Amino acid sequence: MGHRQGAVEVLGMSLFSDCYRDRRVLITGHTGFKGSWLALWLNTLGAKVIGVSLAPETSPNHWSLLGLPVNDERHDIRDAAAIGGAIAAAQPEIVFHLAAQSLVRRSYRDPLETWSTNVMGTAHVLEACRRTPSVRAVVVVTTDKCYENREWQWGYREIDRLGGSDPYGASKAGAELVAASYRSAFFGTPGAPLLATARAGNVIGGGDWSEDRLIPDLVRALEASQSLEVRSPAGTRPWQHVLESLSGYLLLGHRLLDGGSGYAEPWNFGPAQEGHRPVGELLARLAQGWPGVRWHVSDRPQPREALLLYLDSSKARSKLNWRPVWSFEDTLTATIEWYRAWLERGEVISRRQLEAYVAAAAQRGIQWAQP
Repeated sequence: MGHRQGAVEVLGMSLFSDCYRDRRVLITGHTGFKGSWLALWLNTLGAKVIGVSLAPETSPNHWSLLGLPVNDERHDIRDAAAIGGAIAAAQPEIVFHLAAQSLVRRSYRDPLETWSTNVMGTAHVLEACRRTPSVRAVVVVTTDKCYENREWQWGYREIDRLGGSDPYGASKAGAELVAASYRSAFFGTPGAPLLATARAGNVIGGGDWSEDRLIPDLVRALEASQSLEVRSPAGTRPWQHVLESLSGYLLLGHRLLDGGSGYAEPWNFGPAQEGHRPVGELLARLAQGWPGVRWHVSDRPQPREALLLYLDSSKARSKLNWRPVWSFEDTLTATIEWYRAWLERGEVISRRQLEAYVAAAAQRGIQWAQP
């Protein structure tokens, strides 16, 4: 593992034009699934990472397993004074805001937590950035579910209407409005931070133990030798590996740090068309490569969820020159390999998988992976 960690560091040093080396980068939500992978990647890029988050909610959790040498702080983004003090003390050049209440069914159980975290928490982070002169760029991560879902057969674009019938989707649309307001009202002057928002698809990959998510629930069912209860096998989602979305966030941050005011906009980072698959198909493919996977359709009443959700990422492809690296099959293979390594050998292969992802990007001529 030491050799592989060294290899990923060598690969990482030239990525994104080496723009993150020695920069002070603050991540909110770094103890979460996406945030921990982002902290790992930024650490390999030579960034000085400061994490601001609540404690991990599960044990095990990816953040603790990684053991990264990161300045790890515990603050609630709903506490304006605490988050303001943390950002002022850190003096970051760029902030990646990932802290959120990110679970749909939890938003039904506790809508006030969801609204206060996702809307007011975002406002607190942006206000702190506004008052911290060192901040040059901010990337606010929302979700594909921020769009008003009309069950369209085509992908949602950044210019499409925001909305959401469940508290989670609606609160994320609210976070987008908060960001747009700050961009117009406070960040439009010369020298002000450049602010972009990022909307990714249904992110999967190793190290996620969140409640009420498909892959973590499947892993827990496997450990208990049980059949997984599935709510909506016909629901189609834009599945992508966590590293795909993070490559988009890092590329977007790079452009903002370079002073590209034209990039201070909303961006979709979704999979290629072949990554849009029904839940049932995803589970069937997982069962092919993972002995013991069993599932059944729930017969209990469920909160309403959209059946169709597609993302159109043509803007990121044309203006950022971003595109996915791994296919749907690659994504499933990497996800299975991560959990099997953990369950069968107690091994954490995140660094190895990051190395493989970067190598694949370089081989396929992806721009951010070129020297």
